[in-house]
Amino acid sequence: MRELRIRLLAGVFVVAAVLSWAGARLWNSVGTLPSVPLAAPVVLALIAVVLLATALSLRARLKAQRERRPGAKGVDPLMAARAVVFGQASALVAALVAGMYGGTGVFLLESLDVPARRDQAVYAGFSVLTGIAVIAAALFLERVCRLPEDDENNGPGTAPAT
Repeated sequence: MRELRIRLLAGVFVVAAVLSWAGARLWNSVGTLPSVPLAAPVVLALIAVVLLATALSLRARLKAQRERRPGAKGVDPLMAARAVVFGQASALVAALVAGMYGGTGVFLLESLDVPARRDQAVYAGFSVLTGIAVIAAALFLERVCRLPEDDENNGPGTAPAT
């Protein structure tokens, strides 16, 4: 399994932001801009919490397994691989969504004097922040599931544990 690259996530974010900004300008010129839902940052925050909880749980179980504690539950490699795939998919979607709301938020900065647009800009800003939190939690999960011998033998750019 290949490691998720931050350059890819940044590229997805930037492309989505530029397209969203351009789309918001176009949409606003022909009608009213669709609103940024209040649920967007909430859903992204929940995904970040799930990813972080999974990473912390796996890290504790792997540590107990390495220290050979009595009664330690092992980590099924297939379950760890599924967790990493979930994290990678979440990070890619979060980069796309954060870029989309980031571009919309930048467009909305032009009209902060309108209270409804100001609220939408705040929601878009929180969506970007929680999208970054999802990406950070996913990268942490990927780091937790990396095999120790990957770090020693292959150096940087190695694949996480599968």
